[in-house]
Amino acid sequence: MTDTGLQQAREKMTAAGVAPAAIETFTRFYGLLESGVSGLVREDDVDPLPQLARADALGLSDDDAAAALAKTAIIKLNGGLGTSMGMDKAKSLLPVRGELTFLDVIVGQVRAARASTGTRLPLILMNSFRTQDDTLALLGRYDDVAVDGLPLDFLQNREPKLRADDLTPVEWPADPDLEWCPPGHGDLYPALHAGGVVRALLDAGFRYASVSNSDNLGAAPDARIAGWFAASGAPYAAEMCLKTPADVKGGQLVVRKADGRIVQRETAQTHPDDVAVSLDPARHRYFHTNNLWFDLEALAAELDRTGGVLELPLIRNDKTVDPADPASTPVVQIESAMGAAVAVFEGATAIEVGRERFLPVKTTNDLLVLRSDVYALTDDFRVVAQVPAPLVSLSKAYKTIAGFDARFPAGPPSLREATALTVDGDWTFGADVRVQGDAVLPDAGSPSVVPDGAAVTADGVVAG
Repeated sequence: MTDTGLQQAREKMTAAGVAPAAIETFTRFYGLLESGVSGLVREDDVDPLPQLARADALGLSDDDAAAALAKTAIIKLNGGLGTSMGMDKAKSLLPVRGELTFLDVIVGQVRAARASTGTRLPLILMNSFRTQDDTLALLGRYDDVAVDGLPLDFLQNREPKLRADDLTPVEWPADPDLEWCPPGHGDLYPALHAGGVVRALLDAGFRYASVSNSDNLGAAPDARIAGWFAASGAPYAAEMCLKTPADVKGGQLVVRKADGRIVQRETAQTHPDDVAVSLDPARHRYFHTNNLWFDLEALAAELDRTGGVLELPLIRNDKTVDPADPASTPVVQIESAMGAAVAVFEGATAIEVGRERFLPVKTTNDLLVLRSDVYALTDDFRVVAQVPAPLVSLSKAYKTIAGFDARFPAGPPSLREATALTVDGDWTFGADVRVQGDAVLPDAGSPSVVPDGAAVTADGVVAG
């Protein structure tokens, strides 16, 4: 039955024009899935990552840093639709600072870095079929973004969701698009291979690539880290942050006891019995920002050697074919993490970076903080915290962008005096609202309003 399932999946991908490297990558993972490989990384088999060098303590000259950045390209993963927030277009087109979208800020960061260092600094996006057109339309506002001889984007691949009962491609006539899923960030490698991007960068005189998610505005071009990476001689490096109470998800790097290699462990690869210790900052101090650095020559050699099929660990993701309908057909999504390539490259390394390098927006909780006065946008388009960011937890009434925006018609409240904000129930915020301390808005049982000028505290709403 599973041989039939693999053949059906390969035929479906071929008919849809999926790149051969992506089909072969899927085939490899299918075999692992069929054999029962879980992809779990058990705590007993690993040691914590040792103390890392810190980006804020690097002894680099400005000239060396600028010279390294001159050989660097910026690659942003831009395939996400923001479906978890009810969006049907690229998340990077969502306004985050006034009218500026993620993508506007990213372009501003690249242009500012070019101006300050005199570098070409290409910006290349990994789009999906569903984000490409809208994204390139927005980039059309900027006639100076493209670098001669290099593409503005390349396409990530897609793969069929598999029925959980027999591993055949699921059929969903009500919405055939839901029969497909992205292969996870590990698709970066077959997508780069299929698009010829690495070779194009090398031919244009570039040596390094800085890769990050487009929803992480903290990952601005950084000449210091570029200089450190160039001097390290490493083929690959990951940016790591010290954990805070907010860091309950995300990948981490650990040292495999069997061979001493650094490997990545994603949340989905953590056994339920190991979750608590994996989150313990006393044992595992760092979490993965998903900001990566590559030596393009080393990456090109590995992609050429493997045909773009890197031997990354399998991540099995159990879902339903319609994410919004838990009663729909159970499916398995085959995924991989791009950071797992740390185990592929001999001599891979990591660096500790400050929290300013990690500002992702995965939920409307994150969006509220990023849009608020906790952050300021500098002249070089860096998003800089003015005070420590509070921990925000909004009710399901705010889950979608439409619901979120409707409840903040006058914009976000001031969060500069807040340490936490918990909103239970359905509250619409008026203008000039201030949040103070560990603030709580209880469920009032019906839609309620925080009046203009009011303060929200641990005691609820206090009139202004």
